[in-house]
Order: sequence, then structure tokens, then C-alpha cells
Amino acid sequence: MTSQFNRRDSLKTLAALGAAGSLGSWSSLASAQAKPKPLTVGVIYVGARDDYGYNQAHAMAAAEIKKLPGVKVVEEENVPETAAVQKTMTGMISQDGAGLLFPTSFGYFDPHILAVAPKNPDVRFSHCGGLWTEGKHPKNVGSFFGYIDECQYLNGVIAAHMTKSNKIAFVAAKPIPQVLRNINAFTLGARSVKPNITCSVIFTGDWSMAVKEAEATNSLADQGCDVFTMHVDGPKVVVETAAKRGKMVCGYHASQAKLAPNAYLTGAEWNWLTAYKTAIEAAQSGKPHPNFLRGGLKEGYVKMSAYGPMVPDAAKKHADEIKAKMIAGSFDIFKDGIKDNKGAVVVPAGKVLKQTDLELEKMNYLVEGVVGSV
Repeated sequence: MTSQFNRRDSLKTLAALGAAGSLGSWSSLASAQAKPKPLTVGVIYVGARDDYGYNQAHAMAAAEIKKLPGVKVVEEENVPETAAVQKTMTGMISQDGAGLLFPTSFGYFDPHILAVAPKNPDVRFSHCGGLWTEGKHPKNVGSFFGYIDECQYLNGVIAAHMTKSNKIAFVAAKPIPQVLRNINAFTLGARSVKPNITCSVIFTGDWSMAVKEAEATNSLADQGCDVFTMHVDGPKVVVETAAKRGKMVCGYHASQAKLAPNAYLTGAEWNWLTAYKTAIEAAQSGKPHPNFLRGGLKEGYVKMSAYGPMVPDAAKKHADEIKAKMIAGSFDIFKDGIKDNKGAVVVPAGKVLKQTDLELEKMNYLVEGVVGSV
């Protein structure tokens, strides 16, 4: 009886050990499967990472992805939109082992990404902009962008609540569709509050021209404009110049609140971490490269800067109500009988342009209320 009991106990012990061993192997397998695949990510900037603008918005996302498991980040700044970026991309691939690249500047795409990507079919390229086309461009290339005109509309709402002269200003680089879309959204947001507001615009001619940006800001201040926003790579000059003139500012790309805490009302910011993480997760899991990523406030691709202390509660409440509708998908910017600044109807009564409509991608006009020309 005793030996039988011992044999039974021994069998139980062996079974338990076997189960434990089996569980251990399954646990190790599950752990291995759960562990993200190591990935080196290259991020390339056309300017300085601390420009308080376009490049800084990307650098902030790069700083966050460094915290992701299995991700190593290599970066290079001040890379021009020339063959130099091809050398940078090739170096990151051959020397650093990069499997995913974020060449962030618009001009990097054609011909540079399109020259390097076919030679490196196992490397993924995620470009910031709207240039990837299905059936035309390589499958290992993709584009991402955000509907930041939603935030510029909200900038306009706040600007209208704050202006005393009913003259607001926009310092812009080039009259391309994305820039025109931001100018128009800013103006429409302001005129939704005060229909008699005008928005004066000056185009500097390029993305980063500090002297011309300062000249434009001073000229617009001389014309009586008292709330400024912009679409240039580095808003620092516009923000600081406007603040020195005693004017108010709505920012762009990233927050410039630190530069002018007594002038900064709010701002339209990119949240590139959303797109970066989507591309990284696909690469680490072996899923197809996401070729076309888009989103606005609802999808977390853009966000608003915190309100400055001078913004009254009524203005915050008004802007927040519209923002909530945008997030819910029940608010459209371009709709219902919009005229351009020459008096021609560009959006007929009853028509609504959704963010995905091609008409917005090809915008070539300035809306009623904008003082300036394309």
C-alpha cells in the first residue's frame, strides 16, 4: 500500500514537472512572440530639430518612438532637398541598418526617395506629404499627412474673439494648395465669429526666409493687423516679431508659447507620433507598409496648443464646442456657398467638401475676406 501510494505520488510529481516544463516552453514561446522585432528607424530633417516649427514637430515624435521596445532611432538634421538626402538615406540603410526611414521634408520625395527605394526593396520609406499614388509609386514607399486646416480654423475662431482691429494676418511661404487651405480655414474660422473680419496675407517665397518673414510681419503690423498666424517652416521669427510689436499670435507646427508667453493665444500643432507608431508597428509585425495615412483631430494626427492666459473663457468655450464637433465628425470647414476673394462662387450652396475630397488637395484660390493674391 505504501509503495503504491509512493508510486502514485511520483507519477503526480512527474506530471506536474512535465506540465511545468510545458508551460515554461509555451511561456518562452509566447514571450518571444510578444517581443517586438528589433527595428532601426532613420529620421531626416531639412532644418534644425529645435526650430520651434516643422522640424521640431517631427523631432518630438522621434523622441517618443525612442521609448518604444525594440526601436533604435538614428537622426540627421539640416539635410537639403538635393542628392544629399539620397546619401543620408543610403548611409542610414548600409551603415546603421535602418529598416524604416522617415524622410520628413516635402522635397525629399521626387526624385530622391523614388531613386533610393527601388534599390532597397526590404526597407520601408514613410514620407510626410500627400505624394504617394497607388499603381505609380513603389509599395515600400508611403505617405502620411494631417488635416491641420481643422486647427487653423480653430485658430481663426480664437483670433476673432481676440482682435480689436478686425484685421488679422497670415505670413505664408508659397501659394500651394496646402498653404492656401490653411489661409482659407483660418479666415473662415474668424469670419464665422465676425463676418466683417479681413485676413491680410504676405507670401515670402520660400519655407525658411527669416529676413522676409520679419519684414512681412512688420508690414502687416503697420497695416493694423493685431492677430498673426503663419505657414512657414520655422515660425520663431514671426512669433517673436509680432510679440515685440505688441500683437497676438496663433502658432503653427509646434507650440511657440515659450517664445512669447504674453502674446501666444493657441496654435495648430502636428502630432506625428500617431503616424510614426502606425508605420513602426507594421514594420515590426511584418504587416504591409501603410502607403497612405491621413487624419485630423479625430484620428490624433493634429492637436491644439494649450490656451494662453489672456484667452477668455467665452472664446475657449466657443472653440472647444467646434473642436468637439470636428472630433465627432459632424463639422465641415468648406461648405455652403463659399466665394473667393474675387467674388466667384467656389463652393456652391448646399455642397460640402469633406477632408478626403480631391478638390481640397487642388485648392488654388483665396476665400472672401482674404486680402492678397495667389
